[in-house]
Amino acid sequence: MSTPSAPSAASTPAAPATPAPSTPSASATLLTDTLLIFGRYLRQTLAARIGLVFGLLQPLLFLVLFGPLLREVPLGGRGDSWQTLVPGLLVQLGLFSAAFAGFGILIEKQQGILERMRVTPVSRVALLLGRVLKDIVQLLVQSLLLVLVGVAFGLRAPIPGMLVGFGFVALMTASIASLSYALAMRVDSPQEFAPVVNSVNLPVMLLSGILLPMSLAPDWLDGLSRANPLRYVVLAVRSAFVGDYGATVGTGATAALGLTAVSILAAVRLFRRAGA
Repeated sequence: MSTPSAPSAASTPAAPATPAPSTPSASATLLTDTLLIFGRYLRQTLAARIGLVFGLLQPLLFLVLFGPLLREVPLGGRGDSWQTLVPGLLVQLGLFSAAFAGFGILIEKQQGILERMRVTPVSRVALLLGRVLKDIVQLLVQSLLLVLVGVAFGLRAPIPGMLVGFGFVALMTASIASLSYALAMRVDSPQEFAPVVNSVNLPVMLLSGILLPMSLAPDWLDGLSRANPLRYVVLAVRSAFVGDYGATVGTGATAALGLTAVSILAAVRLFRRAGA
């Protein structure tokens, strides 16, 4: 009696191939890492609430103690004194708070935190963008509080204009915070960092017309201020606060976007080179 032959290998159905695990795209990895770094520094900021208060203190003092002095002063603008002062203070808040953001990196250098972060697989670009995103959120909250206090003192501005102002604050924060972090990567101590920031901040502030419009300045000073991109940002926010969203806002947006792009690209290049 014949024995049934075993099925040949050719007739045996092949096992289904196991699909290879999908690898996240570079953009997805960057987004995930950025949100991870953002969450880390946001929790640190919320744990140190006193820093949020004191970061808002200087613009509030200008608003409360300097603003009432301008109520009867002709400032040459289309709005009242509050529509001139509060937009300038929003830009000032972004300028000074973001300019000193790099102090955090200096502290991390001294404590060895930055060195430990260098050996993690987190994207080097995300280490910058996560920090900048935290600064933007922090300053937007402070800007909202500043505007609310301004409303209590007599500020009247259209809501779309206020939102445009907040958009400019976000752009300026991204730009100046990126430059601050880049500077902090190049220096080794606060003693080197602070003088540079102060030396740049003061003339930039004075030539931007933050407190008083540059239209009140003599011709030579007005001409010098035209080389300062923050001048156009201040003019754009003031224009938005009186409900004019035309060419002045467009010029300010061009200046802000250009400065932000250049600043972030320069900071990203430095972070990659330093292996932050």
